[in-house]
Amino acid sequence: MRLELSDDDRAFREEMRTFFTTEVAEEIRRTVTEGGEPTKDQYVETMRTLNAAGLAVPHWPEEWGGRGWSDLRRHIWYDEMQRAGVPPPLAFNASMIGPVLAHFGTEEQKQRFLPKTANLDIWWAQGFSEPDAGSDLASLRTTAVRDGDDWVVNGQKTWTTLGQHADWIFTLVRTDPEAKKQRGISLLLIDMSLEGVEVRPIELIDGGHEVNEVWFDDVRVPGDLLVGEENGGWSIAKFLLGNERVGVAPVTATKRALARLKDVAADALDDDPLARARVAELENELLALELTAIRVAAHSADGEPHPASSVLKLRGSELQQAVSELAVDLAGPGSLASGAGEESSVEQWRRRTTPRYLNLRKASIYGGSNEIQRQIIASRILGL
Repeated sequence: MRLELSDDDRAFREEMRTFFTTEVAEEIRRTVTEGGEPTKDQYVETMRTLNAAGLAVPHWPEEWGGRGWSDLRRHIWYDEMQRAGVPPPLAFNASMIGPVLAHFGTEEQKQRFLPKTANLDIWWAQGFSEPDAGSDLASLRTTAVRDGDDWVVNGQKTWTTLGQHADWIFTLVRTDPEAKKQRGISLLLIDMSLEGVEVRPIELIDGGHEVNEVWFDDVRVPGDLLVGEENGGWSIAKFLLGNERVGVAPVTATKRALARLKDVAADALDDDPLARARVAELENELLALELTAIRVAAHSADGEPHPASSVLKLRGSELQQAVSELAVDLAGPGSLASGAGEESSVEQWRRRTTPRYLNLRKASIYGGSNEIQRQIIASRILGL
């Protein structure tokens, strides 16, 4: 099968490529392409640059900043963003709570939150997972009890990514303890500066601070910050998690990482024919996945992804991990210098390989675990 863009779509790709490589600060793009993590300020600057050009939330309703693009154009937009090393719009804002508020929120909530969410004037965090409610999210135990016009929230959330930066958190809470699991859950918007909210860092295996615990101790939340109907949070959560699929298979970012690895590790590759064979195999696998991504985008409709999107998540995460593993192997003993500072004589790319390898172990879990994706592939694609 030959896949070819139309003249209009090729022109659109060139437009996106030009914008991302000229309008987003080079320092920010270099941070990404060299394997670093953007700072909070870099995320904010990037998203505001995109939003000013109407490129931060193209999938939202047009009245709130959307562009009405086809799924293929959204794919091109995201593809060129990765190619240029541009940090994507913060997922908690752009792909999660933004679409939820546009769909389920009151007019007052939309007016209050959506413009600031698109511009990253508000940094959102996701309050879903709990210590005993991860994969089985319906078992969550954080409670919200009515007290006059307010809700009083008590409980704990965990694995709250970048919660240390957050201004607000969208939170699943149990509002009817007598109802069966899913039926007693609601969604609240909680100001992180309220009395009784505490953020505690979780140090990851790579030594970084990316995720947190968030504790709620008699936190009083105004009643008008309930999203949708009381006890209707489970339907909203399913809607939100569907939007989370965007970007779970960053094919172009993985291709970019592999290309850079070939450049910085050229000497090691020259001396290792087996490593060169691994590079060639990864390049072929990424090309096949890229064609699958285009096919998924071209055949998705009405906001429902093609079933092959599960292949993207499964194989995309595996290839991300494979490239990071190859990097550690090529870095050799230098990969053990991950704790060294910039004054180290060990090259930066070598020092960053082990933390990157360790951090990407999570790719098999987020966005729907790979085990779940295999079940979807078996039932919806293979008919087993």
